[in-house]
Amino acid sequence: MTEEIKDEPAAAKPALTGVAVIADVIRRLPAGPGVYRMIDARGHVLYVGKARSLKKRVQSYTRIAGQPGRIARVIMATASMEFVSTRTETEALLLEANLIKRLRPRFNVLLRDDKSFPYILITEDHPVPAIVKHRGARSRKGTYFGPFASAGAVGRTINALQRAFLIRTCSDSFYESRTRPCLLYQIKRCSAPCTGVVSHADYAVLVDEAKGFLSGKSQAVRTEMQRAMEAAAERLDFEAAATYRDRLAALSHVQSHQGINPKTVDEADVFAVHQDGGSTCIQVFFFRTGQNWGNRAYFPRADKALEPGQVLGEFLAQFYDDKPAPKLILLSHDIEERTLLEEALGEKSGRKVAVMVPQRGEKRELVEHALANARDALGREMAVSATQQTLLAGVAERFGLAEPPRRIEVFDNSHIMGTNPVGAVIVAGPDGFI
Repeated sequence: MTEEIKDEPAAAKPALTGVAVIADVIRRLPAGPGVYRMIDARGHVLYVGKARSLKKRVQSYTRIAGQPGRIARVIMATASMEFVSTRTETEALLLEANLIKRLRPRFNVLLRDDKSFPYILITEDHPVPAIVKHRGARSRKGTYFGPFASAGAVGRTINALQRAFLIRTCSDSFYESRTRPCLLYQIKRCSAPCTGVVSHADYAVLVDEAKGFLSGKSQAVRTEMQRAMEAAAERLDFEAAATYRDRLAALSHVQSHQGINPKTVDEADVFAVHQDGGSTCIQVFFFRTGQNWGNRAYFPRADKALEPGQVLGEFLAQFYDDKPAPKLILLSHDIEERTLLEEALGEKSGRKVAVMVPQRGEKRELVEHALANARDALGREMAVSATQQTLLAGVAERFGLAEPPRRIEVFDNSHIMGTNPVGAVIVAGPDGFI
């Protein structure tokens, strides 16, 4: 439950700015937890924060001396404030993350490129399950595996799983319309349950094997497949033996592309931060069922004065705002409110979530691996950024501009003899295409 605390109308009091406007609202604030927004004279949200005690936190902003440079600039530019009272501090943390992502305040750490992660879905809303790529709300009935770092990783995995388990990937309508096997059966990527080439009972075994492999029981699945191949060879059914051989090779292909697969970590996300030249990279690895489902690099917009742990702390709450948290989250740097984050993510997911900074063992090795990837990714990003700056400087020179453009928009409109109009736009800036 939240309660919004409204400020008095601007006409009811003289225009105030900075410390004066902050001091003016303190008397109306509760002592409990909540979220506050600091707004400039044009109505733009400068900063969103949360507090265990709104009154105490806001009161601390009446003294500019001793404040970090970023916060001092926010205080001086503040023309009004808005507040939302919450029941608990964990509720305030979750609301803060949601507001930062929605309002994108200038002085907060901002998570960029926050697309939802793709999953592999084995459907259960049809008598003959299919294996498909899924992104977005998990509303369709079935078993989900992931998250994967990219759509490409999901596509490669599904292609290999097709060869290993011969499960259909077609739509239900396409399946129902078949009178003979399609091309995927001919190239040994489907068992053609649509036309009865494989019985529903045997197909269900293939589906269970695929679920077992994706659930971390890969060795058991491989052992059973190896046994079946040897049995087929013994009874001189060499065609069946060759099929099992090809399926085993497909499983090996999946695992060879997963890279590091931990032995003692079943389910975890690993976050590592690297900073250089005022830029920050946060590398994230996803481990599920003891398997590496890939990694992704983020380059959050953050004040150069922020320490790695500060950036990571603000990043994490936004990252899990619309994503389920795993049982374990491993960090390269400690964050100030680690216990509070555990409570908030646990409350949201309905199970215990542990956040830790490992010092030794396999967990530490995973963090070090992520750190190395963060360093490499930031180096590549800085090289691309330098190239982009050179290109923009060239544009400024070519068109006689006083300075390099901060944003370039290109529009293209087309039609077919006056019908079917369509338009498109591309946008580029200092960080490349947006």
